[in-house]
Amino acid sequence: MLDIGLYTLYALLFIAVATAIIFPIINSLSNPSGLLKSAIGIGVILVLFGISYALSDSELTRGAIAAGLSESSVKLVGAGLIMLYIVFILAVLALVYSEISKALK
Repeated sequence: MLDIGLYTLYALLFIAVATAIIFPIINSLSNPSGLLKSAIGIGVILVLFGISYALSDSELTRGAIAAGLSESSVKLVGAGLIMLYIVFILAVLALVYSEISKALK
């Protein structure tokens, strides 16, 4: 019984992932201006990750060595955390800006 449920889960997950990939591609072919906006968004995310990666430290601590992490793994984890902080701060700033601009109208 458990095997049938897992196979059903895998099939539905595959369908959901395929749908999430295929339909935006079809939509972007019918609306090329939307593709440009998506490309700009992906570019901004890549730039933010590049900044985060440059700021992150690759120093191995005792805990990282005990966990079996390499220097590159530690650097990627640090970059992910720094990117999380940057995106969180930007979201808070956008929220504050939105509320202030609504209040001034």
